Order: sequence, then C-alpha cells, then structure tokens
Amino acid sequence: MNKQILLGMAAVAALISGLAGHAVAEEAPAATEAETPEVYVFGKRREDIGIATSASEGTVSFARFADRPLTRPGELVEAIPGMAATQHSGNTKANQYFLRGFNLDHGTDFTVSLDGVPLNMRTHGHGQGYLDLNGIIPEVVETIRYRKGPYYADMGDFSNAGGASFETFRNSTPSYVQTTLGENGYGRLLGVKGFGDRSFVAVELGSYRGPYDNADNQRKISVIGRFGLDAIGLANWSLTGMAYDAHTNANDQIPQRAVDQGLITRLGAIDTSDYGETSRYIASLQRHGDDGLDATLYIQRYTMALYSNFTYFLRDPVHGDQFEQADERSVYGGSVIKTWNDPVWGWKIRTGAEARYDDIDKVGLYFTEKRQVLSTVREDRVKEYSAAVFADATRAFGSVRITGGLRLDTIGGEVRSDDPRNDGEASDTLLSPKFTAAWRVSEAVELYADAGGGFHSNDIRGGTITVIPETDDPADRVDLFAPSSGAELGARWARGGWNATAALWALHLDSELVYIGDGGDTASTGGTDRTGVEFLIDYNPAPGFNVNFSAAASHARYEGSPPEGDRIPNALEYVLTGGVTARLTPRLSMTLTGRVLGPAPLNEDNSARSDTTTFVNGLLDYDFDRFQVKLEVLNLLDSKGDEIRYYYTSRLPGEPDEGVDDYHFHAFEPRTVRLSIRVPLT
Repeated sequence: MNKQILLGMAAVAALISGLAGHAVAEEAPAATEAETPEVYVFGKRREDIGIATSASEGTVSFARFADRPLTRPGELVEAIPGMAATQHSGNTKANQYFLRGFNLDHGTDFTVSLDGVPLNMRTHGHGQGYLDLNGIIPEVVETIRYRKGPYYADMGDFSNAGGASFETFRNSTPSYVQTTLGENGYGRLLGVKGFGDRSFVAVELGSYRGPYDNADNQRKISVIGRFGLDAIGLANWSLTGMAYDAHTNANDQIPQRAVDQGLITRLGAIDTSDYGETSRYIASLQRHGDDGLDATLYIQRYTMALYSNFTYFLRDPVHGDQFEQADERSVYGGSVIKTWNDPVWGWKIRTGAEARYDDIDKVGLYFTEKRQVLSTVREDRVKEYSAAVFADATRAFGSVRITGGLRLDTIGGEVRSDDPRNDGEASDTLLSPKFTAAWRVSEAVELYADAGGGFHSNDIRGGTITVIPETDDPADRVDLFAPSSGAELGARWARGGWNATAALWALHLDSELVYIGDGGDTASTGGTDRTGVEFLIDYNPAPGFNVNFSAAASHARYEGSPPEGDRIPNALEYVLTGGVTARLTPRLSMTLTGRVLGPAPLNEDNSARSDTTTFVNGLLDYDFDRFQVKLEVLNLLDSKGDEIRYYYTSRLPGEPDEGVDDYHFHAFEPRTVRLSIRVPLT
C-alpha cells in the first residue's frame, strides 16, 4: 500500500477521532428527518447530516447556479467529489470516466439515470456499460444526487464505484434564449421555456469546427422536455422526452513518436477518416407522490456508428486498421419503489422492483477503410432482459440509524450471431446484501459505516461465445455477473458555513471479465482490490461566496501476483478538484474551477506511466437586467497536458511488421474563449 493511502487513512482516523472528541461535551440529539439549510457550491449542495447513510453521498442542485464552465456536458459529473471526465475522441463518443481507482472506460462501473431512465448500455458495440451524456442539456439539470460504493439496495448494475441520478427541473423553470460564440468555430443556440410547475421544453443546436488539424465539424441537436400531467388528472405524474442526434469527425489518440518525428502536431491525426454519429430518443412517464410511491416507465431508441483506428497499420499494412462499431436498439423498462409510511415494529420499510429489456437489432464490428466496410468481424442480434427486486428497512436506535437491505438480480437473454457457433442463451442470478449505519454524534457531527455487495454485468455475447471471431480460436464463456464487495467508514461535519466529509473505503471485485468491443471477444483480468480515501471541504463564508475542494487517493491492484504485474492500467492514483464562486458586485459574479489528475500506471508492470495534468476553467457573468453576458475561458492556463494517455503497440507506414510499443495520447484543447448572451423570455 503506497504512502498516499497510508497518509490518507491516518488523516481519516484523526478526523473521525477529533470529531468524536469534539462532540463529547455536546448532547447528541436523536436522529431527525428534517433537512437542514442549504449552502451554495456550484449551485446548492445539501447538508445531509441526519439524512445521509454514508459520507460519500450527496446532492447538488443547479437550480440557482448561473453556469459552471464546461468543455462538454459529461463534465457535469465532476460535481461529484473525486470524479473526473475526459475525452480521447470526438464529442459524440462517451467520455472517459475516472473514480475510486477505476478507469471506468465509458461507464462500466458507474451508473447514471436521467429522470429515472438508466443511460448505461449493456452488450454495447463499444463497451459494456457505455455511458454517453452528450445529449444532456446542462442548464435543465436541477439536481444531481450521487452515491458511491455498493451499499444501496436500489442501485444495481454498473454501480460498483457509484452512481448519479440527474433530475431535470420540476418547478419554476426559467425561460430564456441564449446564444454562444467561441473560438475555432464554436456556436451554440439554446432556448428554454418554462410552463409552470413540472413543465418546460429546451432546445439546443450546436456546431464546432474544433482546434484540431483535422476539423471535428461537430453538429448537434438536443431537445429535452418535461410536462406535468395535472391537467388530465394525474397530479403526481410527469412525462419526460429527449431527442438527441450528433455527428463529428473523431480525432482519436495519436502516437508520441509521430509528434516527436514531426509527422504530425500535437493536434494532428493519423487516420483523418475516423468518425462518429449517434442518436438517442427517450420517452418516460414518472410518478413522485407524497404517499411514498415512486414509479418510472420508459422507452428508448438508440443508434451509434463509431469509426476508429488505434493501431494504424499493425493488423493490415495495406488497408489500415480502421474498424466500425455499430449499435442499434430499443430499450423498454421501468421501476417502482414504495416507502411504507407506517413503521413495522419500529422499522421504516422500503420495497422496490425494476425490469429492463434490450431489443438489439444490430450490434456489430467491421473492418473498414475510410468508412467503407471491408469485412465483418461479427454481427449479432440480441434479446436481453434483466429484473430485480429489493427491500431495505431503517430504524433509529437513539442517535444511531441502521439500514439493512437485500437485492436480488437476474439477467439473461439470447444471442443470434452471424456465426451460428456463437449463438445461444445465457442467464445468471445474484443476491446482494446491503448495510449502512449512521451515528448522529452531535448536531454538527455524524459518523458512518457501510458495507455491501454489488456487481456489474458482462456482455451477454461473452456468455454464449465458443470461438473468437477472425482467429477461430476456442473461447471461454464467462458469467454474466461480476460480483463485488465493498465497505466504507466516514465522517461528516457542518458548522458556521463549513461543511466537511471524509471517507475511507475498500472494494473487491471477484473478476473484471469484460467483452472487448474492439476485438469481438472476451478477456479476463482476474480479481482486483482497491482502497482509497476521500475528502470534501465546502466553505460558504457569506452569501454569494463559496470555496470548494475535494481530494481522492486510491490504491488499485490485481489480486495475487500475476506474472505480468499487478498494476491496473489507467487507475489514477489521485484526483484533486475544486473551485471558487464569488459575487463580486450585485451584478458581476466569477467562477473558477480546477482539476488535477494524478499519475497512473499504463501497463501491468508499471514500466510506463502517465503524467500529472492540471486543467482550469474560468467564468465571468454580468447581469444587465434585460440580458446577461457570460465570458468563459476554458483551459485558462493553456495546459499542454493530455486528456488521456495509453501505452500499447501500433504501426506507422515503414515501421517493422510487429509494430512499436509507444505512448498514445489525446491532447487538451488549447485555451479557448466563448461569449454567451442570455435574454430572458417573459
């Protein structure tokens, strides 16, 4: 275990000890369900003492937040302490996410929902749990509730590291038109219209040439609306709709040697025909009632076509190594949760169920040259279902609240492949226990202990496969569930404008069996162990002024002593995030946000490593009464760092047939300025 983790553990222990000691002189009141006043941290961050079940959960509201400077919508998740979102390709592709020692790839162990609709995709053309947030319009997200670890009965697939629930405006949505222009051909037009309680519609049109030598030429349209159904007698119901369509040239990571040799610049590309296009359409019906009954029904239609070339001419020296990943599906599902208002023997009971069905018309992998298909690696039709039931019970014993829960998941389906040998059916079932405890030591201090089991599902094609596409070698089948177990100790303190949390956590995965979308087969990494520590400090000294800082360090290893090494590639060793929001005058406000991503091993033996990177954004907002002007400066320090860095083998023309081991990176976009004008609608 490295020095950072040991120091972090000592700091958490000291904080918990100090907080408990501080509280000895104070009478510890009984637990209360009353919500304490809110503070503003890039919006409002709820004080959760007396409500939360862990130190690492929280709720952030953007209802009164002018605007957080964002390079892309996926960076909304960076409101979650210790989480980072980067990109290694065009902006129609899901972000690369990092949390708790996970390179989450594009979402494998972090789940996100929008108004109760799950956004992660299973058995996806690019990767299991694929999480594309680019269709979200940040300005209509009212709250983000986040939780980390597998301790919660209502959280299922893809939630080993945690999850977040995005909720759009329910009440008093502002109405305005906003236009944004920026360097490198950036243009955005946004219109939002509120129609009273629980009703609004927002339309976003965007285009972006981009700073790269091979122009991105991104085009995007996104529409999100929410409509209360009171007028037809459904007082607790609302209907949410989303329509999103985008396409762009995909500037992927590039080899370091090509830059060093002057073949391309840091903003160059090897294969300029890489490309991505995607669409998502959602309709959902949602109920939130005072009677404790919450329900969601939804339908999604989703498509993706992604053309990538990571190894250039290693596999095919003549046509190149470009490949297409395609996905076309409809998703149907729903959930219901009932919180029973009358306690049973002093226990507050909550029960729930959820179901999902993915009707995948096509999920395929093809070898291509300049987006023209040369051959099919594999193409499948998949019918996949999942269902779960869960229950938990909470009871207060004086100043201590205890919650115990169970979750039962089942998953299965059938695969019809272009190679009949990979046809088949598969299913699996998993029971996961959950436990949380909160001790209200004083009015200002609460301590937590949490434990539970979780999982992420594996691509169902890995459960039916018998031969590896292209090579025809025998393939081992995998289980559809990759179980996990985790635990956490934490503390929360709030007083006089200060809010602080600290958490010490551990997570074990029995295996990290994954379907490799880039190759069409499955791979096993064996079991993994992760431990870490997290801190969050909010300071709100006066109205309109806030300072926010979070630090997270992790220690991630494969269990045992693998001969190739025990490091987990791209598992960041630490993440630092923070910001300052200040109202400088009654009309002028300023926001600065910063993110530091620590180093990470890039291969199992730790012989190749990434560097620490720093990224800072700034924003000035001036209110002229009849309109607002916003000035954003992204990458304020003009960092020349990398969004992401890998180490693997690739081949450029003229290089040896076996290729060259090298670093491959995707550079930060250079400093860029964007100016927005927002005009309220009456």
